[in-house]
Amino acid sequence: MSLPSLLIAHIARASLYCMALLRGLFWFALFIVLAFCFVVLFEYGPHNFVTGFHKEVAHVKSFVVKHVERPQKREKER
Repeated sequence: MSLPSLLIAHIARASLYCMALLRGLFWFALFIVLAFCFVVLFEYGPHNFVTGFHKEVAHVKSFVVKHVERPQKREKER
């Protein structure tokens, strides 16, 4: 095989790996969103879905912020 055909084959293989990664990330994100919506729908029902969605987003946001913040340094006890 010539050099250009090998280069094209290598690029095609790399783009297939990238597309597979993007497809996997898309399906994972879709699963997370749909699972979140199912939980909100199950807990609040279809009549209060929007208000429940906002409440649960606030809960998730506070949970993430609480666990991502760096712990503050404690003063030495005397």
